[in-house]
Amino acid sequence: MTRGQVWYLHASVALTTITGALFAGMKYWMKSSDEFAVVNHPLQPHMLSVHVVVAPLLVFGLGWIFSDHIWPKFRQKNAPHRKSGIWSMAMIVPMTMSGYLLQISTADATRHAMAVTHWIGSGLFALAYVIHLITKPVRKPRPQD
Repeated sequence: MTRGQVWYLHASVALTTITGALFAGMKYWMKSSDEFAVVNHPLQPHMLSVHVVVAPLLVFGLGWIFSDHIWPKFRQKNAPHRKSGIWSMAMIVPMTMSGYLLQISTADATRHAMAVTHWIGSGLFALAYVIHLITKPVRKPRPQD
C-alpha cells in the first residue's frame, strides 16, 4: 500500500466511525426535553447526513486497497496479523450492505434487522481495524551501506 492509500484509509475509517458513533449517541442515548420532538438532538439529522456522505469514501478506500493489500494478504497463509485482517475483511460486506439497505428499508422489522446488523458489523470492523493497526510489526532499521 502506498502512503496515500494508508492515510486515505485511516481518514475515511476515522470519519465514518466518528460520525456513526456521534449519530448513534444522539439517536439512542440522548433524550429530548420536548416530548413532541422528532429527534433527540438538533444536530442528529445533520450527523446522519454527514455519515451517509462520508461512508462511501470508506467503501472506495477499501476497494482501492483490495487488490494490493487485502486479497494478497488473505491468500498468504502465514501473513502477520492474519486474524485481525480476516475479522476486518469479514465485516466489510455486512457493514456495507446493511448500511445501504438501512437507507431503503421501509418495513420496521427489516429496518430493525439492518440496524442491528449495521451496528454489530461496524463495531466489529472498527475494533478489528484498530487491533490490526496496534499489532503492526515494528520494522527493523536497514543497515547503513
